[in-house]
Amino acid sequence: MRADRVRGHLDGLLMAVLEQGPLHGYAIITAVQQRSGGVLDLRTGTIYPALNKLERLGLLTSSWESVGERRRRSYRLTDAGRRSLAEERTAWREFTVAIGSVLNPGAEPRSAI
Repeated sequence: MRADRVRGHLDGLLMAVLEQGPLHGYAIITAVQQRSGGVLDLRTGTIYPALNKLERLGLLTSSWESVGERRRRSYRLTDAGRRSLAEERTAWREFTVAIGSVLNPGAEPRSAI
């Protein structure tokens, strides 16, 4: 899937995979790819600016950990991030109902909640 199709939803995707616990960058990419059945293939150049932004907003925290001789940064969802993720999910449901109503005009509109 083209990267531009993920635009606008990347923050929610990243927070969703971090909901279960902390992950480092490559593990985040892998989790998104696995959970999407291989359809979403994010690049490091896409996720790191988004992770940094989410951290600046207080939705994530990060810490450095050592794995053997290597160090890697691990990201964790904050309480504010959990609240933001809940809002993202509500907005996503509303969005998909609205788009579905337009793309499938014969279908009965459903409530988003």
